Amino acid sequence: MEPYKLGEMEGKLAELIWKHAPVTTRNLVELCADAFGWKRTTTYTMLKRLCDRGIFETKEGSVSVLLSREEFQAAQGEKFVEETFGGSLPQFLAAFCRRKKLSREEVQEIQKLIDDYKEE
Repeated sequence: MEPYKLGEMEGKLAELIWKHAPVTTRNLVELCADAFGWKRTTTYTMLKRLCDRGIFETKEGSVSVLLSREEFQAAQGEKFVEETFGGSLPQFLAAFCRRKKLSREEVQEIQKLIDDYKEE
């Protein structure tokens, strides 16, 4: 099981949890029944998959977040760049820019990120 790849419904469940966390498992079952038409067992099965990936945790009837949405997306991006471009962010940007020109605002935003995170 790859920790940063979610199926469609796993992604929807993760979004629901991030929106309502911390949430009781009882409330989550009700939310999933309303949103997806799931039974309790389906909710628990899908929740276990997300917990096994280290995104959420259940303890004493409550679901809490271990990785925020932003942290999860960052990890997904890192994994993609690592697997597809050998970890090279410049190669990723070059490939991305071949098909889509960046606007002046996007270039400025990227430059600001680079300046903010540049190694001293």
